[in-house]
Amino acid sequence: MFTGTVTVDWQQMRDEYEHSKKVAGIREDSLYEVPLTLGNFERLVGRCNSKQITQNAIDRFILERGLEVKRSTLNKDIRNLKAFIHWCRKNRYANGEIEIRQVKEDERPVKSLTNTQIKKLITASQPYQTLKMRILLALGTGLRRGDIEALRISDVDFENSYVTTRSKKTRKSMGSRPVPFRIMEELRKYISGLNPEQERIFIDRFNQYRWNQIRKKLGLGDFKFHDLRKTFGSVLAQNGVSTAVTQKLL
Repeated sequence: MFTGTVTVDWQQMRDEYEHSKKVAGIREDSLYEVPLTLGNFERLVGRCNSKQITQNAIDRFILERGLEVKRSTLNKDIRNLKAFIHWCRKNRYANGEIEIRQVKEDERPVKSLTNTQIKKLITASQPYQTLKMRILLALGTGLRRGDIEALRISDVDFENSYVTTRSKKTRKSMGSRPVPFRIMEELRKYISGLNPEQERIFIDRFNQYRWNQIRKKLGLGDFKFHDLRKTFGSVLAQNGVSTAVTQKLL
């Protein structure tokens, strides 16, 4: 049985890989990033055939790309390139000896929104119902995005204004937390419009592309969805909530 690598040209690998991502139903923003990364690799290293994709070629790309962009952008390229190399290995276009690691990023300063920015963010997200509800839950509960995505309708206690978070693997309760009245009312209206047979609060994927559009429109720079969690903590502190309580909720 043949177990070696197959030699194919760069364009064939690109075309096959990008097609495989589309077939797999990858998010729109990821589909947009893939050709950008591969295009930068082609520009800096060249149109390598499969046998020319070596550790030296990868290292050269990371070094030269790192001179052009900040580390967070470089790490996006590295993640995309790592996925591409993994696909190449599966298709016997590359050997398994290539090692790709992300670079250490400079720590970002803690970012939180002002009251005015919060209002503008909610207004800007108004046309996108599921994104708006995610934003409100992040601002009102301090939950991580992954925990918000995992919420089920049965996790919501409308009578006592609480939501219960659960382990993604075991679904065991990880504790309950209060939800502000106004956000709970928004959640009640949102859930009332869902399919009665729907179990999860969100069945669509988080729209990173839409989030980026809103963030840029409001001039929020590299503000991330996770920073809404930091905004939650900041608002609690401004309202006199003790550090101990804030840390427990976060």
